Amino acid sequence: MKRHLLSALMLSLIAGLAGAADSAKSAAPSSAKVASKPTSGIAVEYIDPAVRVQDDLFTHMNGKWLATTEIPADKSSWGSFAKLRDDIQPQLRAIIEGAASNKAGGPEAQRIGDFYASFMDEARLEQLGITPLNAELAKVAALSDKKQLPQLISHFNQIGVTAPYNYGVHQDNKDSTKYVADIYQDGLGLPDRDYYLKADDAKLADTLAKYELHVGKMLTLAGDAHGATTAHAVVEFEKELAKLQWTKVELRDPIKAYNKVDIAKLGEVAPGYDWNAYLSDAGVAGKVSYVIVSQPSYLKGMAALLEATPLETLKAYFQWQVVRAHAPYLSKAFVDENFAFYGTALTGVTEQRPRWKRAVSVTEGALGEAVGKLYVGEHFPAERKARMEQLVKNLLASYKTSIDKLDWMTPATKKQAQAKLAKFTYKIGYPNKWRDYSRLEIRKDDLVGNVIRSRQFDYNKELNKLGKPIDREEWGMTPQTVNAYYNPEMNEIVFPAAILQAPFFNADADDAVNYGAIGGVIGHEISHGFDDQGAQYDGDGNLRDWWTKEDHKNFAAKTKMLVEQYNQFSPLPGYHVNGELTLGENIADNSGVAIAYKAYKLSLHGKKAPVIDGLTGDQRFYMGFAQVWRMKMREAAQIQQIKTDPHSPGQFRANGTMRNQPGFYDAFGIKPGDKMYLAPKDRVIMW
Repeated sequence: MKRHLLSALMLSLIAGLAGAADSAKSAAPSSAKVASKPTSGIAVEYIDPAVRVQDDLFTHMNGKWLATTEIPADKSSWGSFAKLRDDIQPQLRAIIEGAASNKAGGPEAQRIGDFYASFMDEARLEQLGITPLNAELAKVAALSDKKQLPQLISHFNQIGVTAPYNYGVHQDNKDSTKYVADIYQDGLGLPDRDYYLKADDAKLADTLAKYELHVGKMLTLAGDAHGATTAHAVVEFEKELAKLQWTKVELRDPIKAYNKVDIAKLGEVAPGYDWNAYLSDAGVAGKVSYVIVSQPSYLKGMAALLEATPLETLKAYFQWQVVRAHAPYLSKAFVDENFAFYGTALTGVTEQRPRWKRAVSVTEGALGEAVGKLYVGEHFPAERKARMEQLVKNLLASYKTSIDKLDWMTPATKKQAQAKLAKFTYKIGYPNKWRDYSRLEIRKDDLVGNVIRSRQFDYNKELNKLGKPIDREEWGMTPQTVNAYYNPEMNEIVFPAAILQAPFFNADADDAVNYGAIGGVIGHEISHGFDDQGAQYDGDGNLRDWWTKEDHKNFAAKTKMLVEQYNQFSPLPGYHVNGELTLGENIADNSGVAIAYKAYKLSLHGKKAPVIDGLTGDQRFYMGFAQVWRMKMREAAQIQQIKTDPHSPGQFRANGTMRNQPGFYDAFGIKPGDKMYLAPKDRVIMW
């Protein structure tokens, strides 16, 4: 449930200031004290002088790294984000193993230690085999009538097992003062509908064939004597679900996805399906009078498909989903086969991550804030938060000034944009209040049970929001997450502690690189409030049209140009960036770095920036942005990103963004004939 909301509602970098400062001048001092002789913060050892920055900033900045770096065998991609995440793993391991050995740490430390121990006990998992799933598989086997489907699906929604639809809780998009229940499409074992439906794409067709073989092997391991035959029926059922699903581009439209339906009228959306039974079992009945149906046509088609599909096929499908959801927590045969497909076939990874790293991920996934509390105490200096707060204020002040100077926006809409900006809030580092895990039962000898109970615990947390005031202290990411996000329903930007370190934030570096790197991140998240999705929400977090018709027309012309620019980019032969799918993130990249640049110039107070490592301040600013997106990706993972991810590949986040920045042209003398050059009329300048 929470995973869906993070992807659908929170606009992240990779997924509270009450008002801007009174004036740009007063709000834009230097970000804070740095070392007496600051470094450039630029990884000059990776620069490839053989590639002109005027032709390819990304490769110029990262060329030697690209030429000499191999993607680790246990990774699908490697770069600034992945390395920082990997660097944090030993820190988290020490925290978690320390909690396990700390007898004086109390019940919370005990939970952390016991969860980790349950994953590390391979001998016990080998002994148990499939038996930890006996109870769940028995529920599927007991299915004797399709009238029992709503209760079964409700149960699976609660414990994290994929089903044809799912349910979540979030703020009502048109009344941000209350929580609402949302029902949305789900049900596939592959990342996107295209994997089932693009028969003319040889790579996707090959992946689908491998998926069916994988399903058969897993079902055979689970005791199905006819695994291959059963697998074919399962995949054909998923293919029919895929045909009904909305595309990733369609899912980006918050207006189209807001369909308020009274509980009593749900039967009209999906005729013949017992929604009362589902909502009662889900615990929603009696708490709300209406729900939001994200994809009405899908639910209607799904209900008909369930009715037309033989019961035995549905049972096989649910059996598969139970095994799939828990395969990483079973014996070696299940773990290896799960990795063979979801690791190697789907993303190109050739080596399973060390067990301790997987144990860390699962433990902090279930007890994220408990681990985060310990992480912050050991690895997040207070001065880092203070300096970040100043940077955020500077960026917000810069945005305020920028809105007033827009030449394409009418005064009426500018006034509304300023009103929204004034209501932006921000969170930095970690929550003001930590989550209470005291009711979560963790057993040292029951990994699958721990996973199921933690998922149920998360579900109940969300369910209990219904009918209660909005919790504005809640975080959607843990402090140890290397990411950031904007939540349009809260109108807030959030920066977890873990991203506030090099190469994103370098406490010893000159301001230029920090404004280009973490400043670009801050600007990116602020800009999500004004991208093609975020701009449909007002300052209170409600879907409301606050634009004039003229502004809609001007904005649409700019977004059309940006879509066309990114449609031209191709990271692999035959695969192009989807400019419509990535539009929001591309707007945020382009607008964010433009605002960060203005904030950097304000921070200088008219003084000339020093030249460090032979680079001017402006050059270090743009190179700081480019080195953040340093990355390599395996082909299979790259295809998956193109099909499913609203973010453009790293090289285009760097080069595609820079081609629209006037300051970049000045900093490096970009001229007609250079590959990075775009004529002024073709540049997209939005905020």
